[in-house]
Amino acid sequence: MKRIDIRYGGEHYSVGGRDPEKLRAEIAAGLESGVAWLEVNDGEGAPRTAYLMLTPGTPIAVIPIPDESDPAAEGDNWSRSGHDPER
Repeated sequence: MKRIDIRYGGEHYSVGGRDPEKLRAEIAAGLESGVAWLEVNDGEGAPRTAYLMLTPGTPIAVIPIPDESDPAAEGDNWSRSGHDPER
């Protein structure tokens, strides 16, 4: 996994060195607790640490960006529980 892009509040952030499923589980657990902070990178080039306050009702998108040299990335479809990628 090259990185994970995050879209939050209309802004673009990224996370490196994380597993997308574990990140999504962390976000879900934070939202279940009511409020949580998510550490992300802000900006292009040299990353700057930013913290997003996760709250129910704020849209967040988790977008895995595979490494082009990863053969497993070709045709990779990941989904959340209950999601049918064929629909």
